[in-house]
Amino acid sequence: MSWTLNVRRSAEEGPTVTDAMIPGDLRDAFDAYERAIVANDLDALDAFFAPGDDTLRGDTAGLLIGHDAISGFRALRGGVPPRQITEVHYRPLARGGEAVASGSPGEAPESTDGDVALLVSVSAFRGGGRGLQTQVWQRIDGRWLITAAHVTPRTPALDRTIWRSVGDPFLQGAWEGPLEGLTVAVKDLFAIAGFRIGAGNPTFLEEARPEKATAPAVADLLRAGASLRGIARTDEFAYSIAGDNVHYGTPPNGAVVGALPGGSSSGPASAVALGHADVGLATDTAGSIRVPASYQGLWGLRTTHDLVPRQGMLPLAQSFDTIGWLTRDGETLQRVADWCLSYDGSASTENVYGASGDDLPWRFLVPEEILACVEPDTRTAFSRLLAALAASDDPPPFRAVHSGDLDATFTAFRTVQGAEAWRNNGEWLRAHPGAVGPAVTERFRVAAQVTPADEASARAALEPIAAHLAELVDGAVLIFPTVPGPAPLRTADVDAIRAATLRMTAPAAAAGLPAISVPLLTVADAPVGVCLVSRAGTDIALVRLARRLASLVGAGVGR
Repeated sequence: MSWTLNVRRSAEEGPTVTDAMIPGDLRDAFDAYERAIVANDLDALDAFFAPGDDTLRGDTAGLLIGHDAISGFRALRGGVPPRQITEVHYRPLARGGEAVASGSPGEAPESTDGDVALLVSVSAFRGGGRGLQTQVWQRIDGRWLITAAHVTPRTPALDRTIWRSVGDPFLQGAWEGPLEGLTVAVKDLFAIAGFRIGAGNPTFLEEARPEKATAPAVADLLRAGASLRGIARTDEFAYSIAGDNVHYGTPPNGAVVGALPGGSSSGPASAVALGHADVGLATDTAGSIRVPASYQGLWGLRTTHDLVPRQGMLPLAQSFDTIGWLTRDGETLQRVADWCLSYDGSASTENVYGASGDDLPWRFLVPEEILACVEPDTRTAFSRLLAALAASDDPPPFRAVHSGDLDATFTAFRTVQGAEAWRNNGEWLRAHPGAVGPAVTERFRVAAQVTPADEASARAALEPIAAHLAELVDGAVLIFPTVPGPAPLRTADVDAIRAATLRMTAPAAAAGLPAISVPLLTVADAPVGVCLVSRAGTDIALVRLARRLASLVGAGVGR
């Protein structure tokens, strides 16, 4: 049976409606829902979706399951652009819980509990473009409620939460080379000749001058045959690990719908996870490559400090700022590392380390203090991973070790980071009050209070911490979950998660050691990375070791 309600609306004439077949109370519910959408009436919208864990809502970003997940997403989405409904198509699916038999349409019966109907509506946006809403409505306790919905938005020119500028390609690389065919999303901290650095802030971008030269880290990729897909978003001044941005929005998490993408390399990470680019050129000061890699099921390498040249990169804290890459698989990361971390590949990398030509020892250390920061479910998954590796055909030895006082490490790290961040950006921030979002403003406010004596004391405190970690990895590799658990939802209170995360990521940064996050764990159907930390200068060998480890876990790891 096929019943169709056609609605034609114009600003001058108003709607023309033929609704002989649609139950009147369903039509009223649909109209009320549309008014709530346009007004962004969150309470009304929540009330229109059926309660419980079975309600569905999908769009191009993925599927949300359960009323609470849908409500949380909607609270952060904001309203829809002005639009008009031009068509509504109605199909009855069941009456009183029984399926509707095919046949000739007649007059729509009075609706009763258990009735189920499909409504498909077409939206015309005032600013151009068309969208589609597909909804399954069910009459429950006397009210029509949505039990499943899929929204097809109008085709965007580009996802501005991910990209500042994008092309196909944005900038062509060499036509031949070891990275031929790969596309790169460049974090908006790197110089590209003729373009401005935006640092995740529109005021900073507006005042910036076009760059005269391209950063070596970008040029190395182009010279090898990779092409730039575009300039990708970053958290403001790279001073965050969440991935949100009050000016441009939060990039989608390519692995977990409705979750934070991880920052500050959020744009490159989301671009890679969603297949918009093959490689993300990113930075890691306190975890900004490793955290988004873990949250989105990517491979992410933080290189040895000062190994990849930082010329042409906007700094946050030079003592810890490090360049690295994000990819969807270990093979691509190996290709990039092999090229960019060699004399042949890099035009300016001065220290090629012979150690990376040799394999790292097949011995692993589990840092107990870091493991104590991990959420219970993640710790269980990690323990199972170690057990599976121990039972494999190529079992490595594991030993528990003490990584040191994480509170002391993080306090000293944060003090030095804050002092340098304020020296780099304080003058601009004083000249532009209110130009930066509240969370980053608060971090800079704390950073501004660091005294020279505080900084000197913190630097002295970091020296034995770095020496201890360097000693630990002299003949083995540290292994632990990259972050406490899966990516938190955008609606979550992330303060406690952020504190635990930074305690896990700061030690490698404080010691200037290479660290790689590999997507080896699954917790509550979401990816969680496993972090490997090795001695300075063994970056290429570390990627090889990570791939060897992933091969033992099973086919499909890292995809």
